[in-house]
Amino acid sequence: MIAPTPTLRLGGRRVYLDTPGAETIERFSCFGGECTVRVAGRGPAGTARGAALRAKGRLLRWHEQFSRFEPDSELSRLNRDPRRTIPVSELMVQLVEAAMQAAHASGGLVDPTLVPEIERAGYRERFAREPLALSYALALAGPRAPAAPSPEGRWREISVDPERRTVTRPPGLRLDSGGTAKGLFADILADELSPHAAFAVEAAGDVRFGGTGARRRSVEVASPFTGSRLHAFELARGAAATSGIDRRSWRDSTGRPAHHLLDPATGRAAFTGIVQATALAPTGTAAELRSKAALLSGPCGARSWLVHGGVVVYDDGGLDVIEPPASVITRSEDVKEAVTR
Repeated sequence: MIAPTPTLRLGGRRVYLDTPGAETIERFSCFGGECTVRVAGRGPAGTARGAALRAKGRLLRWHEQFSRFEPDSELSRLNRDPRRTIPVSELMVQLVEAAMQAAHASGGLVDPTLVPEIERAGYRERFAREPLALSYALALAGPRAPAAPSPEGRWREISVDPERRTVTRPPGLRLDSGGTAKGLFADILADELSPHAAFAVEAAGDVRFGGTGARRRSVEVASPFTGSRLHAFELARGAAATSGIDRRSWRDSTGRPAHHLLDPATGRAAFTGIVQATALAPTGTAAELRSKAALLSGPCGARSWLVHGGVVVYDDGGLDVIEPPASVITRSEDVKEAVTR
């Protein structure tokens, strides 16, 4: 019996991935956290090591291309362009389309247009400060309430033309790539790595995995309070994403606790009664949408988003585990199908 490789930590203290068998492993910093690419076996493009290195290089380039913190990134150029219709790269078309699909599927709960609100809250540059202790932030927070879509619905003013490779939006309306980018990039790499015996692409808390060998992995969800293991799912392929308020939190200019998951209706940090939501899904894009929508929906609405399985952690440390259906995560699905409730 082959001993398992060391546990791979995903998303800070949130999700872990344990893999039996030998794999080429590349670990690096990207997307404001730790990323890892694992590949086993040869594929049409060559060795496992070559495939892992190519995937690493692409993630690093994409981070620079789509970061709102880089003034020369394509996203920053798009956001400050005074024109209404802007030519963009093919990958930017895919990213904006994925963001619009998430907004539509969630009825605006997952809103990519909240850049002014997140900047007013104090998140203008890469997060480098020590986050508030989760228990302290919860003690300072006001009454709990589920988030709601913004009545303005600015995301509805965005359109994409894939053939002409353009994005149209009112000048001044800015987009945030957010977690959607990580899910999309993992999905793109999964398409390329799927001919290998096994692969896993982890992007700072999101993971997409699979391969021809149907190698089962243990996806472990950890407590946002203590880092201890809460639950493990045994899966051969699919995706998992975790949204939580513990890793990026601070006090805003008024002294109130703030974090990066906003209530679109108020433009302020969402304290819904849920501190962490992990979602399983066939694709990274779908997992990212479902985890965020579950947390923002609050205790009464979270489970409806976790149709493929997941874990919800509440303010008091209690949790709900939603086991995946027996047939789930057995094949890839179209992103549009995967994000439909």
